[in-house]
Amino acid sequence: MAAATVAPEPFRVVARDGRGLAATRYPAAGDGGADGDAVVIVNGATGVKRGYYDRYARFLAGHGFEVLTYDYRGIGDSLEGGIRAETCDMRQWGEIDVASMIDEAARRYPGQRLLAVGHSAGGQMFGLADNNDRVAALFAVSAQSGYWKHWRGLPRWRLALLWHVLMPGLASALSYFPSRRIGFGEDLPAGVAREWARWCRHPDYLVDRDGRPLREHFRRYRGRIRACVVTDDWMAPRAAVEALMGCFDAAQVEIATLSPADVGARALGHFGYFREAGKPAWQESLAWLRQQ
Repeated sequence: MAAATVAPEPFRVVARDGRGLAATRYPAAGDGGADGDAVVIVNGATGVKRGYYDRYARFLAGHGFEVLTYDYRGIGDSLEGGIRAETCDMRQWGEIDVASMIDEAARRYPGQRLLAVGHSAGGQMFGLADNNDRVAALFAVSAQSGYWKHWRGLPRWRLALLWHVLMPGLASALSYFPSRRIGFGEDLPAGVAREWARWCRHPDYLVDRDGRPLREHFRRYRGRIRACVVTDDWMAPRAAVEALMGCFDAAQVEIATLSPADVGARALGHFGYFREAGKPAWQESLAWLRQQ
């Protein structure tokens, strides 16, 4: 059955620290049916604007879910004052922005089930939110630890160069990191780029400035997680996905594999799941979210 037409509604969220975040609501089509009591928060990848998830959000909303998408601070419509003036870091994305969106969903939809979809960093940042236990389940796509030694062969050494030299060096020299030039999404504020590079150099990945693992809220989460490994995604190899999922000590984690052939596509990579090529796989995520 085809999804019903959905009219997105842009709005602003006031984060816990007073910062404004750009967001979009996708109202559940019709009466919502079996999913009318559930809300899905979409946490995007690093440097990816919320509009990238528009087709997927419309799909979920068209099948009865309320859906919220948003831009992290310093990205897209949540960028304030120009990228060189932006002072945010990546840790704030999880501890404040993701947590604030969970707060907002709970406020807007009292009594309804909260669910999340996390793409890449969106699955990582979910683990940093102190209120992630309010979310019943997380569907994670290519959500991985960024530690460079989880990669093999030439990609390992390319990433070592990126994290040890290029990203911290260019972020310091330019006061931002030009991600768009290398296909890494939107340009990144310097604080985000430097912290991301520092994390990717550390075996525990998500760590504080003293190198201590940021695991408290990962370990508290007891919901269900379905982690999707895309077989041709060089940016999220299975070892890296398994490493991140290992941080969710108390969660009920299942790891699934998706190949381009499964959806009749030539390639999917790190971003294809949310493009037209990945659309045949959406039914599976819809079914899983409905089960929650």
